[in-house]
Amino acid sequence: MSVPVVSVSPVEMGERSVRVSAPVSGSGLPVLLFSHGFGSSSRAYGPLVDHWAGHGFVVVQPTHLDSRTLGLPDDDPRRRTFWRHRVDDMTRVLDGLDVVEAAVPGLAGRVDRDRVVAAGHSFGGQTVGVLLGLRVEGEDLADPRVTAGVLLATAGRGGDDLRPGVIEMFPWLDPDFSAMKAPALVVMGDADASALSTRGPDWSADPYRLSPPGKSLLTLVGAEHSLGGIPGYEAAETTDEDPARVAALQRLTTAYLRSALDPADAAWSEAAATVPAAIGRVESR
Repeated sequence: MSVPVVSVSPVEMGERSVRVSAPVSGSGLPVLLFSHGFGSSSRAYGPLVDHWAGHGFVVVQPTHLDSRTLGLPDDDPRRRTFWRHRVDDMTRVLDGLDVVEAAVPGLAGRVDRDRVVAAGHSFGGQTVGVLLGLRVEGEDLADPRVTAGVLLATAGRGGDDLRPGVIEMFPWLDPDFSAMKAPALVVMGDADASALSTRGPDWSADPYRLSPPGKSLLTLVGAEHSLGGIPGYEAAETTDEDPARVAALQRLTTAYLRSALDPADAAWSEAAATVPAAIGRVESR
């Protein structure tokens, strides 16, 4: 059952600001870090964030350096290391949970700092992957405080799977999934044909297929990159608006994260076994 949610922003944390959303009641609340897609901000993804917070998570959303809201100049040298700045934003939150608790009236003392998960969409999915062990440019920035993650419509491998010129524009798009050992739910749309890759929708299944076991893959039928409308309520970039798809994604991701935090909780196995064929399918390895 969902409970009322309070959201506070901006909350200043070092070089970046974050948005904190939390249920108004409950204790022992787990932390969910959310990383937005390229160019977006902490103001977005209400359909997911509101649902997660309403079901017992303290959701923290950094606004990353690549956000359009920050207006970074095209010639700023930090553009080539956007991926690294994003990871720093996430770890800064984990290092500053005192600030997070203090930002929301009535939240202090209700957060379980030993239960932390993460989720991200598109570029944000890769950011979460790095916290789980994915490597970019050979760097290992895994953070053991993050015990599981959800990767939504996330890029696959680089090399010949990328279109000409892509790696020069986005040098982080040559990830190594072989050390991404932490549990994760990978979500892909079977109509999400990225302009970055020559492979078609299957490219977004790479974080599942090329990483160590302990993962699940949710394939959403007919879903494009916005997965039915997760970037926001009536978001202009949504090309496949489908409230039923979004509702299913809300339910399934919440169930996955609950079971990831508590293996005795059967929420995920029960939800995965009852996904309607018209919505999608789940596989695990």
